[in-house]
Amino acid sequence: MVTGDASVMTESQGTYEQPHSYSTPVNPEWPPPPPYQPAVAAPEPGKKRARGPMGLLAAVAIVAAAVGGGTAYAFQELTGKDTVATAGSTTTVVPSSKKGDVAAIAAAVSPSVVEINATLQNGSSTGSGVIITSNGEIVTNNHVVSGATSVKVRTSDGKSYTAEVVGTDSSKDLALIKLKGASGLKAAALGDSGSVQVGDTVVAIGSPEGLTGTVTSGIVSALNRDVTVSTDENQGQGQDGEGQWPFQFGGREFNGDTGSSTTTYKAIQTDASLNPGNSGGALIDASGHVIGINSAMYSSASQASLSSDAGSIGLGFAIPVDTVKSDLAKLRAGSDS
Repeated sequence: MVTGDASVMTESQGTYEQPHSYSTPVNPEWPPPPPYQPAVAAPEPGKKRARGPMGLLAAVAIVAAAVGGGTAYAFQELTGKDTVATAGSTTTVVPSSKKGDVAAIAAAVSPSVVEINATLQNGSSTGSGVIITSNGEIVTNNHVVSGATSVKVRTSDGKSYTAEVVGTDSSKDLALIKLKGASGLKAAALGDSGSVQVGDTVVAIGSPEGLTGTVTSGIVSALNRDVTVSTDENQGQGQDGEGQWPFQFGGREFNGDTGSSTTTYKAIQTDASLNPGNSGGALIDASGHVIGINSAMYSSASQASLSSDAGSIGLGFAIPVDTVKSDLAKLRAGSDS
């Protein structure tokens, strides 16, 4: 936007002063205002105006205010803060021409999904997680790391890291872990689960049965499903070797006894194939934004008896990403609930 007095003419047209009338100043000692807008000296040819750090940040801040979340995240990165990449309307994960293309979504988001192996006092647990910051913050399910004495993480490029549990929230079946010595990781863009509709195309990425980076696809088959899970730390996934997480849905228990201490959350239901080990992985929309954290899968009573028989029958559940975002501050504060 050009600012200045519109009455000032260009040099080729000549300049002149338009007469103005002003009232007598209130204080006679004050000088009268100039009868014309002072001209701003143009920079000399070949010289550029100096632009310091504050000028750069101000310019970025203006753009951030104009385009929303995606650019706001870029502004945080310029100021040196490692911040969660929240997807805005202009955040591009996959090109618009590739929207809904499972191969393009998988290629873009797979580097942000990891395999998690937790050692427990009486067993082990295998699950998945989603990288949310470049320095190694990872969101997963509480039941994947509940009661863990040590946690190992493998990224999509095969690198292994030791991780520590930062915070847990059993009431939402969420946990935050942090890799040690990690940097430059590709963070997933967290989308908006409030805009998800039944019938939307989705892609699930995780490590079922330890098969890292497995991709499946389907649709959102229902919203706001009441899923009940255990809050008992002794009910950690995989402690009995089945690699499944007991939960209740529709008044029935699946994959084992949930115990007496439970919590219920609203879940996204999907027919994208989820199997043991998918817990904590990403449920992704057609634009490549994470809209949920996969948490539970339905399997019949006969299947639940043996992990080798357990498999997806098209009923999986994911914790909405809006729930994840609202819980991050609590998890980062080291909550253990």
